[in-house]
Amino acid sequence: MGTHVIKMPDIGEGIAEVELSVWHVKVGDLVVEDQVLADVMTDKAMVDIPSPVHGKVISLGGEPGEVMAVGSILISIEVEGAGNAKDAPAVAEPVKAAPAPVVEAKPAPVVAAQPVAKPAAAPVAREADERPLASPAVRKHALDAGIQLRLVQGSGPAGRILHEDLEAFLLQGPAKNSATANPYAERNTEEQIPVIGMRRKIAQRMQDATRRAAHFSYVEEIDVTALDELRVHLNEKHGATRGKLTLLPFIVRAMVVALRDFPQINARYDDEAQVITRLGAVHVGVATQSDIGLMVPVVRHAEARSLWGNAEEIARLATAARNGKASRDELSGSTITLTSLGALGGIVSTPVLNLPEVAIVGVNRIVERPMVIKGQIVIRKMMNLSSSFDHRVVDGMDAAQFIQAIRGLLEQPASLFLE
Repeated sequence: MGTHVIKMPDIGEGIAEVELSVWHVKVGDLVVEDQVLADVMTDKAMVDIPSPVHGKVISLGGEPGEVMAVGSILISIEVEGAGNAKDAPAVAEPVKAAPAPVVEAKPAPVVAAQPVAKPAAAPVAREADERPLASPAVRKHALDAGIQLRLVQGSGPAGRILHEDLEAFLLQGPAKNSATANPYAERNTEEQIPVIGMRRKIAQRMQDATRRAAHFSYVEEIDVTALDELRVHLNEKHGATRGKLTLLPFIVRAMVVALRDFPQINARYDDEAQVITRLGAVHVGVATQSDIGLMVPVVRHAEARSLWGNAEEIARLATAARNGKASRDELSGSTITLTSLGALGGIVSTPVLNLPEVAIVGVNRIVERPMVIKGQIVIRKMMNLSSSFDHRVVDGMDAAQFIQAIRGLLEQPASLFLE
């Protein structure tokens, strides 16, 4: 038997160090070639580290949240044959084995003994509207098993609920699963959650953006009655063959058209070099919520795509982001960002800029309200755009005129397609 040492790989783009985000294995696990061992976080994306060999894990080179240099020892695996340890520096002291994998294992063939069941945790009493962290597969598992996820204690990072947590919950039996039996019982539990991985990157970027940019927000209401009628008509006529349209591709189209007259808003600002770069290409970042936090996949060259082309790309990227499959290229290079909370969009928001961009367009929810039109009170579908700009680069008048241009295009949707 020999030892195969896997070092932190060079991920490219001049990255010298990365953060170890999640282990998918523990000491003693048997692994196979191409099985994902760990996830590491760069400045832009989460990257899977697969195993190049079959073998048994004998040591881990770091803990989740640790920043590791490229070339440092990531993991050591016992293999048949000589291995490669003779070409590597001494193996780091093994990290103590965790009682269970820290996150839900990604699908991969695993040559391992039957797992030992971990002790069942006490049911958790979350608020009724609290959404616990869990993957779509785990949510379906819970739905099929009739389990309320808010009652389950998660053992993954940041309290993420795993498949084994559901199994442990079921083993407790109905008597112990009745956390709702006394909804007025005192709650004295505390939980400390380390800020690592994607959550740490999000926190750093948000803090950096609010510290460096001179944010100001501008809110305008838009009558989207005609736009929504057009959307419904197009879906009825072409939805079966071209796919269903949401409002987002219409808003992307309005941004593309409006930016022709406001190139200073489709820009990036390098505040260290004191250089503004205006771009002809409109690469729209679409803020997307995933189980690991907010991600911004990029619809590249939105100006060159049709309405359905943008709709298809938005859907594809959102799915990739939510499933953790978006590549680094798909998560970088945006020139302006669009953010929406959908039905939870509220009345007004103050979105934070996605540096080095100088503008972000925020979509609030659609509500029906009585409006006065030509002296008559009528019910219209109204929606606010809550957008933020970097006042170091964008003047208030330009920002207001840009949003007003978008408003005009959306309220007269035929103008979106006139050249």
